[in-house]
Amino acid sequence: VQLQASGGGLVQAGGSLRLSCVASGRISSRYYLSWFRQAPGKEREFVAGISWSGYSTYYADSVKGRFTFSRDTAKNTVYLDMNSLKPEDTAVYYCAAGYPGSSRLDPTKYDYWGQGTQVTVSS
Repeated sequence: VQLQASGGGLVQAGGSLRLSCVASGRISSRYYLSWFRQAPGKEREFVAGISWSGYSTYYADSVKGRFTFSRDTAKNTVYLDMNSLKPEDTAVYYCAAGYPGSSRLDPTKYDYWGQGTQVTVSS
């Protein structure tokens, strides 16, 4: 499985961005896909996750109500719509896939990673 993330950029605080992650290869319906982010000097942190079947989504408290995670199985693509962006959202964002089970917040539980896309929010 290969993941290709895109959509990052520079935006002012309060603005919006849409990140995309295209998955290629053999996509299991049991996969869980997530977005993580990593700011300079910080650990990689969970942002949002969605089951490939689409039955559930989960958000970190820091983005709940501002970010929306969706998927288009026909296009093998997941999206992260980010609204009301804050400077503290600045990071490299990564999409990941795997079978993390109940450990979806743990980046080590994911098998596949995209290359990352930079999001910079200016104040």
